[in-house]
Amino acid sequence: MSIFLVGYRCTGKTTVAKVLSNKLGLKFVDTDQMITTEVGLDIAEFVARRGWGAFREKEKEVISKLSQLDGQVVATGGGVVTVPENLTAMRSSGWVIWLQASVDTVRQRMSADTTANNDRPSLTGQGRMEEIARVSIEREPLYKAAAHGHIDTEGLSIAEAAEAIIALIPTIKKQG
Repeated sequence: MSIFLVGYRCTGKTTVAKVLSNKLGLKFVDTDQMITTEVGLDIAEFVARRGWGAFREKEKEVISKLSQLDGQVVATGGGVVTVPENLTAMRSSGWVIWLQASVDTVRQRMSADTTANNDRPSLTGQGRMEEIARVSIEREPLYKAAAHGHIDTEGLSIAEAAEAIIALIPTIKKQG
């Protein structure tokens, strides 16, 4: 089994996945990093050249590959849930955990993350901060449908969020 972390941008998917993989002795995988390695471009440049449709198609290929593997903690891109095949692949090969944070917290984290801001192309053509509330609300039902469980990362340290996921896993196992 693998663990797939889903959620909006800056909810902690990558940072929590790194700590979680270390605690569980599993391989860490970041789908955005895989995509950039495979296409030879950062995400912003790939989207600028080829568009979001091409990015989602490449992301679907990566999720399909990862779903064939076992024993990994996967940090996914925020929009992975917008492609139904990704939901099916992730849910059939592992546990999907939705990381949540409030719109205000996402805004604060995104503003503070100056290095990653250049790698996060606009999803809507609106200003970055204006799109957070809109897109996170639009995707909420998709995250909910994808997830076996969820963790609110609001006010949690990275280690605390990882521990919360570890505590959640036995509950998920019982659900089958």
